[in-house]
Amino acid sequence: MRQGDLDFSGKKALVTGGTRGIGKEIASALAERGARVAVCGRKQENLDKALEDFSRAGVEVAGFPANVGDAASVEGLFREVDGALGGLDILVNNVGMNILTPQVAEADEGLWDKVIQTNLKGTFLASKEAVKRMKQGGGGKIVNITSIAARKASLGMGIYCVAKAGVEMLTKVLAVELAGAGIRVNAVAPCMVRTRFSQPFWDNPELSAEITKTIPVGRIAEPQDVVGAVLFLASNLADFITGQVVAVDGGSLA
Repeated sequence: MRQGDLDFSGKKALVTGGTRGIGKEIASALAERGARVAVCGRKQENLDKALEDFSRAGVEVAGFPANVGDAASVEGLFREVDGALGGLDILVNNVGMNILTPQVAEADEGLWDKVIQTNLKGTFLASKEAVKRMKQGGGGKIVNITSIAARKASLGMGIYCVAKAGVEMLTKVLAVELAGAGIRVNAVAPCMVRTRFSQPFWDNPELSAEITKTIPVGRIAEPQDVVGAVLFLASNLADFITGQVVAVDGGSLA
């Protein structure tokens, strides 16, 4: 490893859904390594708390409210990011949501739309705006946070599985389309991660034990476990890597 490969000094990064969980850890790691970082969150109270936490930890992060599933909101977010950072080199599409459903065939259409809009459409909209800036700047890195659920159907998570599978293909399509512009697009697919998002699963002792049995390393992931793969893909170590999905799953898919 060359010295400075994980030094993000001078880089400008946006982490969507960076107010808690995986996104918050990614934002902190980028800022600690010299990047100028912005995060967005849908709820102002979560955003305010996250900014306080960043400040207490001694890292400088800008924050803006946004609904990534809404085009006008995303356009407004990127105008704010332009003002705060003056450009964009790295986008981490981290926003995700799931609403437990018994079976996809019985799901309400509105529920389908909400899950697809946040996970898949949100990744599309944010990437679209980021690409405009990255082309002007001569290149950049997009890292999408997907899930092993994109490749492994899970009860109660059917729509989420479909949405994340879409994110994986969007990653590959954008990688091929944008390679000539110097933009690298990759994804990280964690297994179950101990966040508020997945709390209904790991907070249930019986269910948590069953999930852990499927993970060869013997535990579910922590948010920090995902950070290293994201930093790698966002760094110059990954300049010749694009269109790939890195599983951070403790061996689950193996």
